[in-house]
Parts: sequence; C-alpha cells; structure tokens
Amino acid sequence: MKKYICEFIGTAVLVLFGCGSAAIAGQTLGTLGIALAFGLSIVAMAYVIGNISGCHINPAVSLAMLINKKMTIKDFIGYIIAQFLGAIAGIGILYYIMTCCGFDIAAQGLGANGFDSASSVNLNMIGAIIVEAILTFVFIYTILGVTSDESKSSVAGIVIGLTLAFVHIMGIPLTGTSVNPARSLAPAIFLGGKALSQVWVFIVAPFIGSAVAAITYKFLNKTENT
Repeated sequence: MKKYICEFIGTAVLVLFGCGSAAIAGQTLGTLGIALAFGLSIVAMAYVIGNISGCHINPAVSLAMLINKKMTIKDFIGYIIAQFLGAIAGIGILYYIMTCCGFDIAAQGLGANGFDSASSVNLNMIGAIIVEAILTFVFIYTILGVTSDESKSSVAGIVIGLTLAFVHIMGIPLTGTSVNPARSLAPAIFLGGKALSQVWVFIVAPFIGSAVAAITYKFLNKTENT
C-alpha cells in the first residue's frame, strides 16, 4: 500500500506542477520552462519515493517494467490505478487554484494534449501518434537503461528528469507532450470537448512506445549477454 500511495502522490505532483506551469505561466516560461517543470518534478519525486515505489508515476513506465518482469501484474494494476487517481487529484487542485485566481480555464486550458487545431503547429492525428510513440520510446528506453545498472542509481533520478525535459522540448509545440497516459487523461476529463475526444491518442501512443522500448531493450540486452 505504501508503494501505491507514493505513486499517487508522485503523479499528483508531476501533473500539478507540470500541467500547472503550462496552464498558468506557459506564455512566460515558454517551451523550455515548461519542459523543466516536468523534468524537475521527476527529479524531486525520484529522490523522495524512488526507494519505495521506484517512482514510475506514469502508466507507460509501469507497462515497460511489467514487460521486463520487474513487477507483478498485481502491482501493475495497483500502480495504474494510483497513477490515474493521482493525476486526477493533481488536476483537481490545479483547477481549484485557477478558479480561485479567476482564470478562464476554457481559454487557459489545463495543460491538455492535442492535435490538429489543438496543436501549436497543426500536427495531424497520425503525426501525433508517431511523435508520442517516438518520444515515449526514447524516455522509456533511457529509464530501462539507467535503472538496470546499480552503479548509476545515484544519478538515475537526474538522468530520467532531464530526459523527460528534453523530450518535452521537442514535443510541446507538436502535441503538448504526453508520454504519460495518466497526465493526459486527467486534464481531458476536466476540460471535456475536444481534449476528451482526442485523449485516446495520448493513451494509446505512449503505451505503444513503451511496449516497443521494453521489447527492444529486452532483446538487445539478451543479445549483449549471449
């Protein structure tokens, strides 16, 4: 239960500060600032809950760990539930804060992902699927590499956080960058409309990217050891 609580808290923090930076101060911070907000959230949480739950705070990460037999199906289900609930809690807090400040939430958004007219560069649906799958592949592949070597454990959180930041730098103008189904579903639920109708892309594509990364890493690792 401690692991699930940690995943809930970690995901809530990631979504609150990441999506919150995009929604409240996106124009001031710009792409780099928003990317760092997401990345630094991971770094902070990794060194607080990493030794308890592994700090997945992302269903795509948990899927990769399941495929590589680093967690049980029971824990996978528990993690997924905790992550989605944590994301919803994080967006709920953000929604309340923005309402108290008098923000026009429909205009400001909640850091939701999107394509076509919801993309800053009008990226189409197929393009969004490809982009999200690739970005997630890179992110998950890095996580698997850095967490499989105990000698890198002390810097794993920093490496993972910086990797999340750099995939956001490319992805924000294209889709808003998901690479995390929980992070995408939560704002879509609160916003409804187009965000909710498009969110399936940001659930399916990260899972595809994660599965491909996990299988690729598993294959290359086995090849290297034989």
